[in-house]
Amino acid sequence: MVRLEDPLDIGGLTVPNRLYRAPLLECAGNGAGAVDALVSHLEPAATAGAGLVCQGATIVRGPGGCAAPNMTYVDDPDFVSRLSRVTTAIHDHGSTVAIQLEHGGLRSMETWHAGYRSRHPDYRQLAVSPLPPLLRLADRLGLLSYDPDVMTREEVYDLAADFGRAAGYAVDAGYDAVHIAGANMGIVHQFLSPFYNRRDDEFADGVRFLEVVHDEIRDHAGDVPLLTKVPAETEAPPGVPHITSREAVHVCRRLADYGYDALVPVTGSVFWDASIVRGAFPDHAWRDDRFRDGYVEAFGGRLRAALVAVGNWLESLVYDFEPAWNAGICRAVRRVVDVPVLAEGGIRTRGEIDRLLGRSCDMVGMGRPFYAEPRLPARLLDSTPETSAVCASCNNCTVPQVTGADGVCRTPDVLREAGRLRRDGAYDRPDAAPESSSERD
Repeated sequence: MVRLEDPLDIGGLTVPNRLYRAPLLECAGNGAGAVDALVSHLEPAATAGAGLVCQGATIVRGPGGCAAPNMTYVDDPDFVSRLSRVTTAIHDHGSTVAIQLEHGGLRSMETWHAGYRSRHPDYRQLAVSPLPPLLRLADRLGLLSYDPDVMTREEVYDLAADFGRAAGYAVDAGYDAVHIAGANMGIVHQFLSPFYNRRDDEFADGVRFLEVVHDEIRDHAGDVPLLTKVPAETEAPPGVPHITSREAVHVCRRLADYGYDALVPVTGSVFWDASIVRGAFPDHAWRDDRFRDGYVEAFGGRLRAALVAVGNWLESLVYDFEPAWNAGICRAVRRVVDVPVLAEGGIRTRGEIDRLLGRSCDMVGMGRPFYAEPRLPARLLDSTPETSAVCASCNNCTVPQVTGADGVCRTPDVLREAGRLRRDGAYDRPDAAPESSSERD
């Protein structure tokens, strides 16, 4: 029987237990306070005992390519070297740390954020292929703004080399593993998806891009443990070309055979929609006056912001919360690969974790619950099946991020319960190393 408290080997890295903080938006940027912000976001999970802490999506090439405001670029070796403070802080608590590498491609802010487009009129989106018909229609209707730069074969190799260089900088700064953002409509997902990828060269097979990324990372970062998300586009509308569950399992098998050390299978859509953050409509976030002007700037006017809110509400009806919604695809992948399979998405209780481990996956991650409980592992490790995260899956944490706001819980009832647990000492670990000054602040 596999237990959450058991160690796990990932590509030669011993992770002390099987609970990880999944990649989230830290919104730290690259300014003077970026390193402190990353420490304050990531160290609490290590303090509380998470076996692996994943720094959220960081961009391998600038300018542009950010899927959300204030994402961090890791294309400057001098800046990345300063992130050794982050890795040291996590290692001091006995945890391990991964960095997730990404480029937004057609999902970048230069596509959807009106204010950002007006400030950077020369930015174009990297594209795997010419726009699919549905996106051309969205562009003509003014719903989105596309000016795609379709990559040549040589430019694809250059982008893969950027992933490799960023991985090398990260390993030099002390990161234990590299996590490729292979889902959520970023550039890697776009290579894999038949909706986006209609190339006629070797990269018509989207897995080939991940193989070249693997080789570049090995050249620049050696045998660092290498993970990637793999998407199944199970929520695609009828008639739209998409990655089926069967095809996603096949992709995972190929990547494991090629040398990837762990896989994170997930489900979603070909579009950037609520299928990746299933749960309730975030009414509190949409009504919060602090973000109203930010929504207007992001979406290009009050009417457009209101229409986005309506669309968000409709999506919440379709993509209601489902416990452990990626368990099925994880289980199917685990049957055909001999590397660890990591599960995330809708996992909220210790009982769910115990049912998943050893059957559907080898390690379990949580994302949004850490916004409400940065020290959540302290409650889940060595706990009973009834122990549950306080996260209500209401998504009030996610929508304000389009304005550049921090990723934190803003739901009063949830915050009250987290506060009560904190006062009761639920997050205290007697054997924990002292917290850093950044975390105390």
